[in-house]
Amino acid sequence: MQLYLFPKEDVTAINVRKNGNANKLSGDDKQFHDWYRFVLSFPPHLVREYLVKFQLTENNVVLDPFCGTGTTLVEAKLHGIPSIGIEANDMAHFACSVKVDWDIDPDKLMKHAVLVAEKANQIISSEKRLSLRTLPEESYTLLLKDSISPLPLHKALVLLEQLEKNKNPYFRRHELLALAKSLVFSSSNLHFGPEVGVQRKKKTDAPVIESWLAEVQYIAEDIRHTQHRDTFAMVHHADSRQLAALLTPQSIDAVFTSPPYPNEKDYTRTTRLESVMLGFIKDKMQLRALKKNLLRSNTRNVYKGDDDDKWIAEHEEIQTIAAAIENRRIALGKTSGFEKLYGKVTKLYFGGMARHLAELRPFLRPGAYLGYVVGDQASYLQVMIRTGRLLADIAQSLGYQVVSLDLFRTRLATATRKQMREEVVVLQWPGRQ
Repeated sequence: MQLYLFPKEDVTAINVRKNGNANKLSGDDKQFHDWYRFVLSFPPHLVREYLVKFQLTENNVVLDPFCGTGTTLVEAKLHGIPSIGIEANDMAHFACSVKVDWDIDPDKLMKHAVLVAEKANQIISSEKRLSLRTLPEESYTLLLKDSISPLPLHKALVLLEQLEKNKNPYFRRHELLALAKSLVFSSSNLHFGPEVGVQRKKKTDAPVIESWLAEVQYIAEDIRHTQHRDTFAMVHHADSRQLAALLTPQSIDAVFTSPPYPNEKDYTRTTRLESVMLGFIKDKMQLRALKKNLLRSNTRNVYKGDDDDKWIAEHEEIQTIAAAIENRRIALGKTSGFEKLYGKVTKLYFGGMARHLAELRPFLRPGAYLGYVVGDQASYLQVMIRTGRLLADIAQSLGYQVVSLDLFRTRLATATRKQMREEVVVLQWPGRQ
């Protein structure tokens, strides 16, 4: 197999697409992928391109160590390629594990969902709206303020109650994922740009039961018209920096993934409503525990005792960038607790990625190809971080061969209005340490 080797400084690459168009989910790619996905998830067509480049077949295993809501695993399964995912975020792990579970009867799923919907509607119609159900205080305070209005929340809680009372273990996970999707995109007041936010005009009511039932129907139709039901796909709920108990030595033929970028995006906020509603996060203690298992990519999940930065203590350029961020903070008079952590989280992020790449080596087969989709950043006081190039340098220092840095797209930076690179860092493991 031959891959064209781009010099690390080269800015030309294949399939350059501008801004949001490259990241959109096309109509042909909605099957399974659209059950539930992060708004800024990388697209199936990009995964498909590299499954072909890496020449993967049903005899190989592809790993996504930051699998999110499962784009790589779903696309691999659609092509009959066995896959393994690792994800620390409870909601994302749940979504990914459901999206690769196609072993249910779609007609029985719909029959059960219709029954639950009828029972939920009966209760909603019979109960007085003066006594709307709500979440426990410790859960409710975790939500973004006004992210869902009282009446839609009431209806969603009635539906959850009926799903529990009429629980069917064969369908429950798919029905809950359909609720997560419908809550966010049909019943809530949320909107998504670069960050998750709340719309100015709030929905005082929403067709919660009807929207949920429609999502269940989409799931049933996708399962009804699919192949490769038996293709292996496993999703571990774990930290991608701790792989020893998860994988078999020299069992992975390829990696394709998109880890978090070093920025101020708190990924737990993006999934907060559905995480709370489905019971994955019930209080601040559980939220803290979740954040501790995530790669340190933003200041809101940095904790005392974090020491991933030791992995890049000798990397001169990363140390220089962290120092530049801190010097700029001082020059600008920025004194908040989060701002004081900007330099620290930069080192923790790249140290965490170095730790991950080091941990991964024993589980790769000799010659295995790896693709990491990452983006340049200037989130920390507009100090440029060339994420892809730095990850390539780190990987090379750990014994990987840098094959290419392929430009996937450019995106417009919110603060500077400049085009920022998103690229696929392509590596190969030669089989020695």
